[in-house]
Amino acid sequence: MTNATNTSAKIENVLIIGSGPAGLTSAIYAARANLQPLMIEGDQAGGQLMLTTEIENFPGFEHGITGTDLIEVMRKQAERFGTRFITRDVTAVDFSSRPFKVTVGKETHLAKTVIISTGATAKYLGLDSEKKYMNRGVSACATCDGAFYKNVEVGVVGGGDTAMEEANFLTRFASKVYLIHRRDSFRASKVMVDRALKNPKIEVIWNSEVTEVLGDPKGMTGLVIKNLKSGETQQKNLQGLFLAIGHKPNTELFQKVLDLNEVGYIKTNAGTTYTNVPGVFAAGDVQDPTYRQAITAAGSGCMAAIDAERWLEAQEH
Repeated sequence: MTNATNTSAKIENVLIIGSGPAGLTSAIYAARANLQPLMIEGDQAGGQLMLTTEIENFPGFEHGITGTDLIEVMRKQAERFGTRFITRDVTAVDFSSRPFKVTVGKETHLAKTVIISTGATAKYLGLDSEKKYMNRGVSACATCDGAFYKNVEVGVVGGGDTAMEEANFLTRFASKVYLIHRRDSFRASKVMVDRALKNPKIEVIWNSEVTEVLGDPKGMTGLVIKNLKSGETQQKNLQGLFLAIGHKPNTELFQKVLDLNEVGYIKTNAGTTYTNVPGVFAAGDVQDPTYRQAITAAGSGCMAAIDAERWLEAQEH
């Protein structure tokens, strides 16, 4: 350690990095097991749910709940059982020896186990108008928000399997789905492409990109779409835009520290939350490129806390 860094004398039983539904659920379970977890929740605590307005598919809330309210109630529950919180970002980790070291600015915290629940971030187009109408027409999750778009026309941007899945899923609700893709062919698997192209509700807009999201004070009203070959633009009156251009796991801190897959998700042993470093666990979207739901994140947070508790017991015995 440099002399500018203060290392805590206390060794935490469980230190949790990240504060979405995975991290908060792991905190609830670890706290109830009397492990007195410390959560480094980050400057932007709460994860992707803080960007979500209405959640209707989280069990237990028959009339729905906002993302911020769900995070708030989970946080209070974790705090009630003794979880402590630091609302700052982790700046470095050292898992090369135990106790593990987790640095926040000039403070280094020591821990017997670490649960990583830093999540993943949806990729966006980068338009100012896209940010303006986020959750007011613009979404990165059809499974989460599709039911809000009954009998209206929507657009999906993307060309991979996720885009095909989202477009097909949205046809259950929307009257028409425009699949907008930058190229003249899809990179998705043939079976997924065939399924999308055979769906009468889906129309493909090839060689095109969205250049602006249009709207009024109530929300999104349409898109400006540019043809990349001709340069011509067209305006489509659509109520929704779904982005399916991928997610980026928040794993910058763990490069060369943990085993990651080819796109950066933390690898965990099948059916567990164990990483390649004994005593370090990963839960939620940071290790789940498949489901990416609040409820599956919460479930894996529960698994991580139980895995950590059992691992600690085995070490002490």
